[in-house]
Amino acid sequence: MPEESTSIRPIEIEREMADSFLEYAMSVIVSRALPDVRDGLKPVHRRILYSMYDAGIRAGTPYRKCSRVVGEVVGWFHPHAPEAVYDSLVRLGQDFALRYPLVDPQGNFGTVDDDAGAMRYTEARMASLGMYLLEG
Repeated sequence: MPEESTSIRPIEIEREMADSFLEYAMSVIVSRALPDVRDGLKPVHRRILYSMYDAGIRAGTPYRKCSRVVGEVVGWFHPHAPEAVYDSLVRLGQDFALRYPLVDPQGNFGTVDDDAGAMRYTEARMASLGMYLLEG
């Protein structure tokens, strides 16, 4: 059996930590924080729209509580804080944040100067344009 040669190279821990952190930070920025050039959506936006589509919360159907939508997203696709998902859902429905809202909001979705109401008080469904994005 041939012997494998293993070599352990000494490195400076400070340099390795800096390089590893920079590599990780860049991967997060590229894969999650920057919108995709194809559709302008971040992964959390795509997850929200797909969850609404999958749960039948589509354009022309009755509005559903935003807490239900957030629960679907957090439960199936985005295991992070519900508040972050709700903030993204609200942004998808604000006509002053997006030129073409992808979510049809009902209730207090905020203004330029004020925050949105709590997710238990607001309702939403997909807008027609959101349906178009998913259907292709």
